[in-house]
Amino acid sequence: MDLTLALKALIMGIVEGLTEFLPISSTGHLILAGSLLNFTGEKVKVFEIVIQAGAMLAVCWEYRKRIASVLTGLGSDRKAQRFAMNVIIAFIPAAALGFLFNKAIKAHLFAPVPVAAAFIVGGLVILWVERRNRNSPKAVRIDSVDDMTALDALKVGLAQSFALIPGTSRSGATIIGGMLFGLSRKAATEFSFFLAIPTLFAATIYSLYKSRDLLEMSDLPWFSVGAAAAFVSAFLCVRWLLRYISSHDFTVFAWYRIVFGFIVIASAYGGWVVWAD
Repeated sequence: MDLTLALKALIMGIVEGLTEFLPISSTGHLILAGSLLNFTGEKVKVFEIVIQAGAMLAVCWEYRKRIASVLTGLGSDRKAQRFAMNVIIAFIPAAALGFLFNKAIKAHLFAPVPVAAAFIVGGLVILWVERRNRNSPKAVRIDSVDDMTALDALKVGLAQSFALIPGTSRSGATIIGGMLFGLSRKAATEFSFFLAIPTLFAATIYSLYKSRDLLEMSDLPWFSVGAAAAFVSAFLCVRWLLRYISSHDFTVFAWYRIVFGFIVIASAYGGWVVWAD
């Protein structure tokens, strides 16, 4: 395996793992990192989706006991059945819209400047929701994912659909959307983790199927490097995030998005950095 290719795959995997579950957009960071590394093209787009599976496996491992209890209780446990149904309901909107508009989104929005604009807009939304919740303590009515109704799940699923826009952030859309619709920060974050499992799994399978003629066995080593790096960095990030939200809000991520977005736009129009599409 080419060492330069392996190093780029390693860096991209780390970027994916560190950003997938934070409200800062993993896709947006991958697009920007790939542009800086001159690591672009149709095969790289498939790679970027596949390494999300590595990050997803980190969540599966972190919540392995909860997932196992849900799976074993599907036949008789009403709480497990309701939880599984809520995840399915929340998964459907983004899956349907992604199937319909994925090609158009990739053609027009997978570029640094649109991503940077989405960073800024997303940051402003996070600031607004955080301020709203501080000023309206009664806005939080759900403290646990087990207390969610099917309607709550559908609302979060609709919020996740905005993440089809690169730079918006899947986790950011689900977490902030959940908080907007009455979930506590902890409940919204945990539901975002669980919703990532079918979402990222489906995206990976669909991408591999659609691009099966593009891939070769020689791609397996660098795809594996990226997925492994994503798993390790995502596992560490999830552990850290669960501790962080126990005493902090998401304001720092909002300001990060806004500042970073303006830097990317300024660098693009000022000619400081040549961003590759």
